[in-house]
Amino acid sequence: MWSWVLHRITGVAIFFFLLVHVLDTALIRLSPEAYDAVIGTYKNPIMALGEVVLVAAIAYHAYNGLRIIAVDIWPWATRHQRQLWWGVLGVWAVTMAGFAPRHLILAFAGFGEGGH
Repeated sequence: MWSWVLHRITGVAIFFFLLVHVLDTALIRLSPEAYDAVIGTYKNPIMALGEVVLVAAIAYHAYNGLRIIAVDIWPWATRHQRQLWWGVLGVWAVTMAGFAPRHLILAFAGFGEGGH
């Protein structure tokens, strides 16, 4: 059940991120100054943490989507859904352990010097 719930939550969250991303990127055609202002608001520590959450959602959604494809294609995968889900969580954890510290170190390094 948790794999199903997390897959739906991450899917909806990614959809809303993409919607906002398309809208804020479209600002450049209307007003480059407005675009620069919006992008400038993203350069803060809260957004750096938000980027980690976004990558976590995308990584989980992608890995779990591959698990779902495997279950749909191969009969053996249906019998091993629980183990495959634990595998998804393991690969997700390794991905996040590699991404999050490096991203946060680079993101927060710029804040102490007056810029990002």
